[in-house]
Amino acid sequence: MASPELRQAPDLTAAPANQLVVAGNACGPAALLNAFRYGSTDWQRASRALAGTTDKERLLAIIRISGMRPSRNLPGHPRWSRRGVGVADLTDMANELTAGLYLPPISSEVFFLNPRESPDQLLRRVHQRLDTSLARGLPPVLSLRRYALRSQTGNQAPQWVILDAHFVTLTSIPRALDRGRRSFAVSYIDPWGAKCCQGTIGIPCPAAFTNAAGQAFCLEADFPATAVGKTLVRRGEKDVLALAAAVGRW
Repeated sequence: MASPELRQAPDLTAAPANQLVVAGNACGPAALLNAFRYGSTDWQRASRALAGTTDKERLLAIIRISGMRPSRNLPGHPRWSRRGVGVADLTDMANELTAGLYLPPISSEVFFLNPRESPDQLLRRVHQRLDTSLARGLPPVLSLRRYALRSQTGNQAPQWVILDAHFVTLTSIPRALDRGRRSFAVSYIDPWGAKCCQGTIGIPCPAAFTNAAGQAFCLEADFPATAVGKTLVRRGEKDVLALAAAVGRW
């Protein structure tokens, strides 16, 4: 069978930004910069508007101009800190950086199972959002989280805990999702080292992180080149790298 037609980032010739020229917790600003760079000529205006001639200077401009402002989502804290930045704050930063450039608003969405939503419907919702953002010229920024099923003190049942989080920038996705498909292949830019990578987003089987009905609560990001929090998983623990959310234009 022929491979499905791909929806790709408008400018695949762009040079990816490396978060490590600034800090290990700069994945959010770097992934956002890559989204602008790999986007259409309109979205590229946002990257060209940044002060600086090097990636280090541009990333520091994002952090200092927008990242260090007070968070409206975590009162009393700046948007960007030693722990990085959250999805809602990164969305606010993106809209500030595009203000005055005649660009439409950027939004974000959480990708966990909604009430009355099946895992198949979640997969199609996620695909639709990501495809829409690419079609509108802005490669979406993906929020990845590593969860582990960790034993608790006393007689408490094991609980899923977040070990680490990371942002990457999507650059390609199949335009269509055939009926019955449980996964789809993607290409993305990992700002940790500025790597061009491939992976798969899909419904985990068997489901590990489940809701009360035993359904997969989130989609799994099978990204072999991106070992987010893998070293923090203890021996014998179940873990999953979840596609937790995305920032884009839909």
